[in-house]
Amino acid sequence: MLCAAAAMTALAAGIPAHAELGSAPTWPANSAGRATRLVQHVSSAAVAYTVDETTLSGGTVVREYIAQNGAVFAVVWHGPQMAPLNTLLGSYFPEYLQGISSARAAQGGGHGPVMVQADGLVVQTGGHMGNFTGRAYLPQALPQGISADDLQ
Repeated sequence: MLCAAAAMTALAAGIPAHAELGSAPTWPANSAGRATRLVQHVSSAAVAYTVDETTLSGGTVVREYIAQNGAVFAVVWHGPQMAPLNTLLGSYFPEYLQGISSARAAQGGGHGPVMVQADGLVVQTGGHMGNFTGRAYLPQALPQGISADDLQ
């Protein structure tokens, strides 16, 4: 039931999928969809990467971490609504749903923060109604010198 709810929440956002984690940024710089791109940050660290920050129509802020090769290696979100994970995770979304099912089964059901850690994918979600947070990243794609702690 939780998996279906997560999928429905993501689909209800109504944001078309342009790309996904491990691919090009979801909302290109000239995107005219429901998202408003506010900021693009370029890292000042020795490791070059770009962070595209987009505010969705519901107020959720999504940051896409983009490597020099143009591929998104991490996504971080916070806001009053859950981020559209089906869009942001793309081909990794079914793996995420399976991970949630396994985690909930191990906990005997319930709700609350969840961490999905599979080969090549980590997704951490938390918060409560009106204040959702989370991050998803591909550990194998993190640029050298960047750790999961740098993804905020």
